[in-house]
Amino acid sequence: MRLIDEDGQVMGIMSSGQALAIARERGLDLVEVSPMANPPVCRLMDWGRFKYEQAKKESEARKHQKTVELKEIRMKPRTDKADLEVKVRKIEEFLAEGDKVKVSVIFRGREMAHPELGRAVLDRVIGELKGVAAIERPPIMEGRMISMTVSRAPGWEPPKREAPTPRARKTGGPVPSPREAATPAATAPEPVAADGQGPAPEVAAGRQVAPTA
Repeated sequence: MRLIDEDGQVMGIMSSGQALAIARERGLDLVEVSPMANPPVCRLMDWGRFKYEQAKKESEARKHQKTVELKEIRMKPRTDKADLEVKVRKIEEFLAEGDKVKVSVIFRGREMAHPELGRAVLDRVIGELKGVAAIERPPIMEGRMISMTVSRAPGWEPPKREAPTPRARKTGGPVPSPREAATPAATAPEPVAADGQGPAPEVAAGRQVAPTA
């Protein structure tokens, strides 16, 4: 067999006994990596550690993998403009998340006699999603409904959402109402002399000061 060491370097061709002896000496496993080669290729490695690292890589890959789902939006043959705009925005949200969307128009009763109305609704949707969605399956009749499947158009990126405006910091104390803010603060009444004539004498440092003549 052709033996490769743990660093990927070719050690040469040798018997299986010699290769096993080298593996035991280095505390490694002897793993056959290419049994169909002539001669077969074996490698020295820590098999337990190799399996652990492989499982870890697969786990990380699954975390970052987005599962594509098929969402469905249903409409009526006589969908008005406002309702159509709401449906189109929802389709854009699904496409922004990486999902595919099945857009269906459901017929009821006598509406089955006018399938062109449903096709017209889907044509309006296609027009609204121009540059945003790509048609994966064109409109076809399926029993009592006509439907198509769309996915994100190549090169289209959903618009980035703006960060919310930070709120002003609250300060201590109650906030006056507009009416209170517009009203001037009331002033304390000016003291009056005991005889009712003129202002009261000033009071300073706990004693009465005689008024000036």
